[in-house]
Amino acid sequence: MSENKAGIRRGGRSSRVLTAIHTAVGELVGEGSDKITFPVIAERAGVNPTTLYRRWDDVAALLEEVAVAALTQDGESLPDTGSIEQDLTEWADIIARDITRPQRVRYLRAMVAARVALVANCPITQTRCEQASEMVDRARGRGETTPTVEQILDHVIAPLYHHVVFALEVDDEYPRRLVRDVLAMAR
Repeated sequence: MSENKAGIRRGGRSSRVLTAIHTAVGELVGEGSDKITFPVIAERAGVNPTTLYRRWDDVAALLEEVAVAALTQDGESLPDTGSIEQDLTEWADIIARDITRPQRVRYLRAMVAARVALVANCPITQTRCEQASEMVDRARGRGETTPTVEQILDHVIAPLYHHVVFALEVDDEYPRRLVRDVLAMAR
C-alpha cells in the first residue's frame, strides 16, 4: 500500500476503519461516481472526515492506495513451473484476467484519472517489478536465457494495463503473444 501521513496500525479498530474506507471507495468507484470527495467517502464509510484528512494528503492518494490494494494482491503466489516461458505466460494470464474484471477496470481507470503529475514511484509498478525480478532470477538460476525485468515490464505488463485503461481488447491470446514477443528479445 502507498504511504499515508499517519501510520496505520493493522488489526483492531484501525483495521476496521481502513477496511470501511477502502470498501466505501471501492463502492463509489464501482458506481462510477464522479464526486468522490473526503466527505462523501467518510459518510459512506461511517467515519469522520477528519480521519481521512489526517491519513491522506488528498483523494488522489487514497484512490491510489485502494487501487493498489485491489490490483496487487498481497501474498499472491507467482507461477513456478520450471520454465521462464511458462512462468511468464501463467503470470500474464493471471494479471490479464484480474485487471479486465469490471471492478478492476474501474479501479485502474480511477487511479490513472486521479494522477495529475508524474510520480517518482508507482506501487503497482514496484510490485510487478519485484515479481518479474523473482521469476527472472529463478530462471537464470536454472540456466535459462531471459529477457530483462525492464523488457518484461515494458513489453508484457505495460501493454496489458494500457489496453485496459484505453478500453482495448484483451483476449486470451493477447498476454501469450506479449510473452512470446518478449522472450524473442532475449534470444
